[in-house]
Amino acid sequence: MKIGIILETKEYEKAWNAFRFAVTAKKQGHEVKLFLMGEAVECEGLTHEKYNVDEQLKKFVEVDGEILACGTCLKSRHLDSTEACPISNMIDCVNVVVWADKMVTF
Repeated sequence: MKIGIILETKEYEKAWNAFRFAVTAKKQGHEVKLFLMGEAVECEGLTHEKYNVDEQLKKFVEVDGEILACGTCLKSRHLDSTEACPISNMIDCVNVVVWADKMVTF
């Protein structure tokens, strides 16, 4: 199955669960694309003693998960794209929705 995920928060537990879900889906053989929007573009490097978001993000990348990051959201925070989170746009977000069999939002 093709699973699209839109993550709109950098709240530790919610972001951590979104990436755990994505990793689990990839390990079960699903194709997964994750689009970061709003404050979620700040997830790379985000750590907490109980909910290590960055660790889960890296695990998702290790299992060949695809992450896209909203360019407007990055720019509004004066952030650059990274290898793990390349700059994308709303067309890419729409394309993820069209591509996916199922969409999940966090």
